[in-house]
Amino acid sequence: MTDGAVPIDVDRLAGIDPAAADQQLNDKIGMQLIEATPERVIGTMPVEGNLQPYGLLHGGANAVLAEALGSTVAALNAGPGRAAMGLELSCTHHRAVRSGKVTGVATPLHIGRGTITAEIVLTDDEGRRTCTARLTCVVRDRPPGA
Repeated sequence: MTDGAVPIDVDRLAGIDPAAADQQLNDKIGMQLIEATPERVIGTMPVEGNLQPYGLLHGGANAVLAEALGSTVAALNAGPGRAAMGLELSCTHHRAVRSGKVTGVATPLHIGRGTITAEIVLTDDEGRRTCTARLTCVVRDRPPGA
């Protein structure tokens, strides 16, 4: 993993519609991409601003980070003219987090023509696993002009 965030053109990677570029949930949770390759996507999210009422990191924030990273690794493996869209997400929350940031690492488990499945492991600042997620994306041809 690199020491700092590397400029990554997420809009280009994900094929984001320019009209929706400033409305991304990833920005609202404070996600930063650190690395993005077809073999591995790494990103972070601050705990602050993503809490549930008991002062713990919200499980839904974990799910957003996991889906964002898993979808990115799927998009990077979908192939030219193809789009990957989340089909099923499963998250197991192992440990509560109260401060700092969580780091997620998404790696592909299966790359097929119709589906791509990724495993996403989230860890806290001490490197302890806090959440394990699995995302399956459906892969389809992009519509003309998209």
